[in-house]
Amino acid sequence: MAPIENSKDDAFHVNLAAIPALTGEWRARAVARLNSLTKPLGSLGRLEEIAARLVAIREEERPRFTRKAIFTLAADHGVTDEGVSAYPKAVTQQMVLNFLAGGAAINVLGRHGTIEIVVVDIGVDGDLGEAKGLVSKKVARGSRNMAREAAMSEAELDAALGVGIDLATWAAKQGHTLIGTGEMGIGNTTAASALTAVLTGRPVAQVTGRGTGLDEPGLKHKIEVIERALEVNRPNASDPLDALCKVGGLEIAGLTGLIVGAAARRIPVVMDGFISTSAAAVACALEPKVRQFLFAAHRSSEPGHAALLDFIGAAPLLDLQMRLGEGTGAALAMNLIDAAAKLLDEMATFSSAGVSEASA
Repeated sequence: MAPIENSKDDAFHVNLAAIPALTGEWRARAVARLNSLTKPLGSLGRLEEIAARLVAIREEERPRFTRKAIFTLAADHGVTDEGVSAYPKAVTQQMVLNFLAGGAAINVLGRHGTIEIVVVDIGVDGDLGEAKGLVSKKVARGSRNMAREAAMSEAELDAALGVGIDLATWAAKQGHTLIGTGEMGIGNTTAASALTAVLTGRPVAQVTGRGTGLDEPGLKHKIEVIERALEVNRPNASDPLDALCKVGGLEIAGLTGLIVGAAARRIPVVMDGFISTSAAAVACALEPKVRQFLFAAHRSSEPGHAALLDFIGAAPLLDLQMRLGEGTGAALAMNLIDAAAKLLDEMATFSSAGVSEASA
């Protein structure tokens, strides 16, 4: 893997300002070709909408996605000190090693879809050393306990956003034209639920789920911890970065930067589940044009995910009752998105196939 360089300036806001608006011209070109293919008009349903948006994003009449990557960012969360997860914090580091060994679900699905899995340590509370295949971009050894103080300092937030921009820059240089967002971090559904409550204005209890499998008392305690975190930090709902800094996480901030950087480079992004979508929601709240570049992979069983999808205005491609994270839903959805592009590119037209079109 080629080295991923560090940003030298405030690349996040530069990239945010560089996100383009999609034009109707390229979408119209796509629709014209789709309508000329050997099928009844609109018969491929949402695959046609996907294909048309890919053309508009890439500004290519027949975009191809021969190089795909999912970025799985890993970080720990200080709020696990409050007992909000069914698993110990050590699992974050253990799962990163499992990713690198190729034994996790995301590895299997990545191999199935010919998708490169890029594992990034942005905030694991442990020393992973020179683990083979790991992209080491550690900002801190996890976030702070947001039930008692802000999850990150402003400097840590800026650094994590910058890591995301670096990853997007690297992806573009490597020729990746379709990327997915994944994550690993014990306690991160707590952070995502807190962010969701701030961004959407919904009650904490309405957007908080069982995460890794909490029982009813555990869920009640988790809700109370999030409510306490919001009371302690008072995140500003009109300032998404303030909310991210106070009740987010390092991997969520890194994914926010990655999404912004990808959009600035006209690279479509496939959001995975709840955690990834919380990062996308922050990006969309900062710059609504980000929405044009996002595809929602699936609808997680976490209740906050549906709230975030509504907030962004994204319809998921799959609903498999998944809640694993890692980028697994994104890997599955990438196959559908790639298929939509191939249909646009490889299907015969009525004219080329000598097939009669429908009568007017």
